[in-house]
Amino acid sequence: MKATFNSQYEHAAKWKCAAAIFLFAAGGIVLADDARDKSLAARAEAEFHRAQIQFESNTNNSDAARQFARACYDFADFATNKAGRAAIANQGIAACRQLIARDTNAVAAHYYLGMNLGQLARTKSLGALKIIREMESEFKTAAELDRQFDYAGPERNLGLLYRGAPGWPASIGSKRKARDWLERAVQLAPDYPENHLNLIESFLQWHENDSAKNELKTLDALWPTVQKKFTGEKWEQSRDDWSARREAARKTLNEVSAPAKSPKNMR
Repeated sequence: MKATFNSQYEHAAKWKCAAAIFLFAAGGIVLADDARDKSLAARAEAEFHRAQIQFESNTNNSDAARQFARACYDFADFATNKAGRAAIANQGIAACRQLIARDTNAVAAHYYLGMNLGQLARTKSLGALKIIREMESEFKTAAELDRQFDYAGPERNLGLLYRGAPGWPASIGSKRKARDWLERAVQLAPDYPENHLNLIESFLQWHENDSAKNELKTLDALWPTVQKKFTGEKWEQSRDDWSARREAARKTLNEVSAPAKSPKNMR
């Protein structure tokens, strides 16, 4: 079944998905300075309060619930302590559960439930492992409802979740599953740079440097389109993050490809 909300209307600037920020970030946001950090945090807080007022004035409005859940995820990322992050994430979780109770096919509700569960997991230690399977279930449901949602966001999140979670028997981590879902995200949304970057970083993590190099070439060819397509304020932090991660991957590949230098003064 197709999603009620088209992914093109999503704030898809998810420079870190819920799966990635939970214990195993693929790449972090790049901030120029404290002033920039404060500006982004203020923007996320303003959107959170706007969406909160809108949602609380009509809790039965599905679009309001979706916007609030998304705003909770974004704002929670700027929380300065675990209690604050958990409080914000739990509001998003509650909004999603409420929406799912009314409409089990609301892809946005399942998707942002998984995202906010990821934020909540960041506040846990061993208890976070219990949240992983629910995240997996929600992202799988979202993928079944609309594979294209948020530029293949469910597939992207599942790939990172399997890549970063502990393996069996402790948890669900699996290199094979991670590869399958990350490659699926690239296939479904090949014009979205985050999908390519996640795959590049995974190949580097797995020491598959030739695969990483080939994927980077694909992203380089796509880059002029990225600069034209993903413009405006809402994509600002994503573009910064993508650029930094792209160059970091290039640097890593250059380093591993460089010929070893002969020790000096050897006879």
